[in-house]
Amino acid sequence: MRVDLHNHTPLCQHATGTPEQYLQKAIALGIDIYGFSCHAPMMFDTNYRMALSQLPEYLAMIEDLRERYSGQIDVRIGLEVDFIKGRENLIESQVLDSKVDYLIGSVHFLNDWGFDNPEFIGHYKHTDITQCWSDYLDSIIAMAQSGYFQIIGHFDLLKIFNNPPPPTLLPKLRESLESIKDNACVLEINSAGLRKPCAEQYPSREIMQMARELEIPITFSSDAHSLEQVGAGYEICKDLALSLGYTHICAFKDKELESFALT
Repeated sequence: MRVDLHNHTPLCQHATGTPEQYLQKAIALGIDIYGFSCHAPMMFDTNYRMALSQLPEYLAMIEDLRERYSGQIDVRIGLEVDFIKGRENLIESQVLDSKVDYLIGSVHFLNDWGFDNPEFIGHYKHTDITQCWSDYLDSIIAMAQSGYFQIIGHFDLLKIFNNPPPPTLLPKLRESLESIKDNACVLEINSAGLRKPCAEQYPSREIMQMARELEIPITFSSDAHSLEQVGAGYEICKDLALSLGYTHICAFKDKELESFALT
């Protein structure tokens, strides 16, 4: 079973290609379950997400593709939702109540700083990376505990510009994974990191080893923002999961967990 649940559409304003083109490529690659989870609307950083008024359009567009491609590929509908610790009020109720198969919770911001955006990379020169990681992991813990999300997105995204977590924070890393486990969330192995400066999937092998020890279920994502990224890095992520002893991969339908043999 090949699953890819985290992919975008042009509605987020920084993706190219049509959802139908993505789907056709996914079929050609032999992907069985393909999910769209475009950036959910929020009155924050509005240049990188759909508007709230576009949410019905997005849901209808993916539902139409699901119906038209039924029998060829199993299309799932999701949303990627930004979680900003202390500003949970920014999450739209229409997003949480939307008829989707799953919500992916992602931390892209520490307060107002979009730490994964190259436009703001200069901010790293003036920050304590250990404190940044501590704040980031606190955000992951709060996100898992919110109960809003089925999937935790790109767990160690803060390493994107080659700033891996300091060894001193290993206990907090484990605490954050335990929070994911305790709140019945699934951890995605996201191949987008392979095409970023860190040149490594999210999360790292070391973090995935801890996740395996805690028996945290996993899913796969290519986080495609362009046609050439659809399915990219899948074999690397799959081989990692298999090497750590994972035997199953997860997906969601109507927010209910499904488990499939990883073959």
